[in-house]
Amino acid sequence: MANHQKDFLFVLIKSLSKSEKRQFKIFASRLETSSNTKFIELFNILDKSEVYDEKLILKNGVIQKAQLSNLKSYLYKQILVSIRLNIPSQNIRYQLREQMDFAVILYNKGLYKQSLKILDKTKQQALENDEKYMAYEIVEFEKLIESQYITRSIQGRADELVVQAKELNYRNTISSKLSNLSLQLYGIMLKTGYVKSDEEYKYIDDYFNRHIAKLDESKFGFREKYWFYNASLWRSFLVQDFLASYKFAYKWVTLFYDNPNMIYLNPVFFLKGNHYFLESLYMLKYKSNFKKYLNLLEETIADPKFPVNDNIASLSFLYVYNNKLNLHILEGTFAESEYLIPEILAKLKVHSEHLDEHHEMLFFYKIASIYFGNEKYNECINYLDKIINNKNLTMREDLMCFARLLSLIAHYELGKDYYLENHLKSTYKFLLKMNDLHEVQKEIIKFLRNLNNFYPADIKNEFKKMRTRFIELEKNTYEKRAFLYLDIISWLESKIENRKIADIIKEKAKLNNR
Repeated sequence: MANHQKDFLFVLIKSLSKSEKRQFKIFASRLETSSNTKFIELFNILDKSEVYDEKLILKNGVIQKAQLSNLKSYLYKQILVSIRLNIPSQNIRYQLREQMDFAVILYNKGLYKQSLKILDKTKQQALENDEKYMAYEIVEFEKLIESQYITRSIQGRADELVVQAKELNYRNTISSKLSNLSLQLYGIMLKTGYVKSDEEYKYIDDYFNRHIAKLDESKFGFREKYWFYNASLWRSFLVQDFLASYKFAYKWVTLFYDNPNMIYLNPVFFLKGNHYFLESLYMLKYKSNFKKYLNLLEETIADPKFPVNDNIASLSFLYVYNNKLNLHILEGTFAESEYLIPEILAKLKVHSEHLDEHHEMLFFYKIASIYFGNEKYNECINYLDKIINNKNLTMREDLMCFARLLSLIAHYELGKDYYLENHLKSTYKFLLKMNDLHEVQKEIIKFLRNLNNFYPADIKNEFKKMRTRFIELEKNTYEKRAFLYLDIISWLESKIENRKIADIIKEKAKLNNR
């Protein structure tokens, strides 16, 4: 689990690769004088330490407590400078910024024509890579130089720059509006969750349409399309329109595959788009496309041209393994998926500094689901307890809720009546505090509370009644998402038919040829 209490400098040093540490030491040796060897000493101490311990730093007496704060700040900056000097040359954004810096240096030296030449070349490169914000900044700088009447440039140059500035400003404004809309919709998701009524649906729909009313999609470039699909996807997630989610996630992913250079320039956006696309395929149970695009994602990540850094490595792990588990849950191949669990647990430790608790708990829920499907109920409960006992998941009450419900069912399967009764009481209290309690959750609690009151001969009929009730609820737009967390219908069918839940889900997966 990520420890957000760790010292920032310590975390930065621990994130460095061996080559980055070596580069820093070479860089630092150039700065080394009798007055600044202390920051190198501090680096070595922190590099060798397993945890951040201020007492250990001060123990050798080289660094005084009064110096430590400034020394840490200086070391932090020098590490970033060292990394900045060794950024791979293929990163187009760094190339553009570097060329801009060169142009500013030439301008300050009075070499205006040389500065303009670099700016013009850099601007073309920015436009080719859809870096319109950078292109706009360049045009504004060109206007600054031209406005001083010091170059006597060709006639019409002023009009050309004004037209470019207006066009770039317009496109950047559209991108900004759409990115704002996407962020606002995401904020609504975090604050209120998915829509629960027709009134809430209408509010989100009106809100979205009001913000895109004057936009013409046919005139969008790459970046405007990206943000439009992004905002549209969040709107469809909010209103639980799974088909619309699929539509816009597909457009998002296709946009990148149709512009492969953008995959390597915007790898994070590419990874997120694929994750949302696979999630929408999972929600619609499009198994064949799910496999196809998961394999394509893995192939793209494995391409030597695909960028590699700590952030991308963590996101790649998160999205690939999350969806590997989803595929096994979709197919009911629970026994075949257990090999993934030790891999995931090991990788969670490697990427702990880059993943938040929510994503770790989501992995635990899916691991619990795998164990439940394999009828390993004790292991299932063990991972669910990690979620239930976590006090920091206030933003994801739905995950806490279904962890408790699945735990209740696992306790029922184990025949632990005493524990089941206690869990029923605590779960019921928890659900009452929730702001978005759904009918599915209410029905599960009510059903489990009454199970002990049924005669053994009547239990199968009660399972059948509940199956009929849940099939009706699954048709409800505002209830169907709950069945993605917990396949209660397949569990009921396994009890009715006295078969393994894995066999029930496998059978359904074969009948669903999508």
